[in-house]
Amino acid sequence: MIAALLPPGAVGAEARHDPPEARLHPAEEAAIARAVETRRREFTTVRHCARTALSELGCGYEPLVPGHRGAPGWPAGVVGSMTHCAGFRAAGVARSTVLASLGIDAEPDRPLMPGMLAPVSLPAERERVAELMTHRPGVAWDRLLFSAKEAVYKAWFPLTGRLLDFPEAEILIDPGGTFRAVLLVPGPVVGGRAVGVFHGRWAAAEGLLATAVGVPQPARAISRTSAAREFTPNLL
Repeated sequence: MIAALLPPGAVGAEARHDPPEARLHPAEEAAIARAVETRRREFTTVRHCARTALSELGCGYEPLVPGHRGAPGWPAGVVGSMTHCAGFRAAGVARSTVLASLGIDAEPDRPLMPGMLAPVSLPAERERVAELMTHRPGVAWDRLLFSAKEAVYKAWFPLTGRLLDFPEAEILIDPGGTFRAVLLVPGPVVGGRAVGVFHGRWAAAEGLLATAVGVPQPARAISRTSAAREFTPNLL
């Protein structure tokens, strides 16, 4: 599910259960020593996925220990992201010569709890979500919006080292499987240029929602013309 959403050059791995062969590096064991069993299983399996993805990329595995704000440190020359929710764990990685950053997220395909949408969204986003719920039922669009914002944050943070609040990026969802995140604060500088828009893909299947955002290196960036053609949202 995640691999199909990743941009060219990135590879992913996922698991629907916690495999008994999954193991942690001693440094990772130390980082999770006081965690409850549920958190420990998530932590272990998502790193098992990361190890699989890194191997597919041709990279050796190094311990992925949580750092500032919980972001894992990836091997030199690699960017990556991890996600987990009930019944699903996944990781995506790419060479840093291909992507400047990567963010993935997975959520259950069910509506947010009452009162949760307003704090994580802009008024215009809530209007679009309401329209999508009315005209295209079958997807928890509010949860998808949340997931897209999570993926955007995961791609943003390694480039800036700063938090990105929910109202600081406006998400435009295309029901066909893509979305744009328009940054409402100064964007990260990649290859000497400020990035003001992140592009992503999403999918819904088997009770899950998944989102992925890749920030390409300038040499890999698609042209303005093709970007507009591929990512102009058709909201309804």
